[in-house]
Order: sequence, then structure tokens, then C-alpha cells
Amino acid sequence: MPAGPRPRFPGRGGNGDAPDTNMIDIRKLKELVRLMVENELSELDLRDEQETVTIKRGHQGPAYITAPNMGQMAMPAAPAARPAGDDASDNGSADTGEDALLVAIESPMVGTFYSRANPDSDSFVKIGAGIGPDTVVCLVEAMKVFNEIKAETSGTIEKILVKDGDSVEFGQKLFLVRPS
Repeated sequence: MPAGPRPRFPGRGGNGDAPDTNMIDIRKLKELVRLMVENELSELDLRDEQETVTIKRGHQGPAYITAPNMGQMAMPAAPAARPAGDDASDNGSADTGEDALLVAIESPMVGTFYSRANPDSDSFVKIGAGIGPDTVVCLVEAMKVFNEIKAETSGTIEKILVKDGDSVEFGQKLFLVRPS
């Protein structure tokens, strides 16, 4: 093999050399992850003159936002695993047996629910509307950022459980969908 410069991989240091100085300090990274867990953050974006760091965490329940690790975040079977009577938001409605056949679209974050892009436009979806996995069903505003929430399922909107401008919690049911 011809002698020459060996390829370098960022952060690996090549032949036992010191690690690449452009790589973030692992202690800083661990501290950032610890702060995210303690404060229940799903995304952190830090920038200064020297470094830019973006960290995203997966969720332990269904999530309906687009992210690199979406396969880990989307678990459509999770809502059906909870008994209907155990849900604190269940108002004891008489049709809970029928609701058991419906799939919930849940909020992936804490924020404010908006059913339309602006006050003058139509709602993203209405009761009886057919949806697909990429259909935007609402917006959730969190920290002045409007996040499009996609259905991640196919079917028909049967119930809209929140009103425009309502505060929503992580995991709160927003819509009930009859799967197609």
C-alpha cells in the first residue's frame, strides 16, 4: 500500500492521537442529557461562537412529530393498552366501549393546541375527515415554536377532544380516529 496520510475520523483521534478538538466534551454532553432528563425536555439546541449542539430525546409514548428517531417514538398500540376506566381524562361517557375501537392521536409535548394555521383559515381537520399518516391534524405551540402534529395513522376523525387555544399536556388525547 502506498505511504501517505491516513484518513482521520472526527473524534476518533486516528492512531492514538488526541481526540479531534472540534468534538464536544463528553462531560458537557452528559451534563446536557442529565439536565434534559431532569427538566423533561425533548429537544435542546445550544449555540455559541465555538459550538452548536442539538440533542433530541425519544419519548416513552406515542409521538407524532417528525424526528430522526421516529421509529422509537411511535407506538400506536400504547393507547389501547390502558384500560378505559383508568384514564383521568375519561368523563365516564356511555360510549367507552365504542371508543375502545378508536385510536388516539396524543400530544407529543406540553403546549397550546391550535386547530388551524391562523384565525382566518379553516381547521386542519374536522369530524368525519379522512386522514393519512402524513396529514397535519393540528399545531401545538411550545416556547413560541409552532409544531405541526401529523396523524401517523390512517382513518376517519371521530372526535376532537380539545378546543382551539386549550393548553395540552404530553400524552393528552387530542383526537380519536376510526382506523381504516
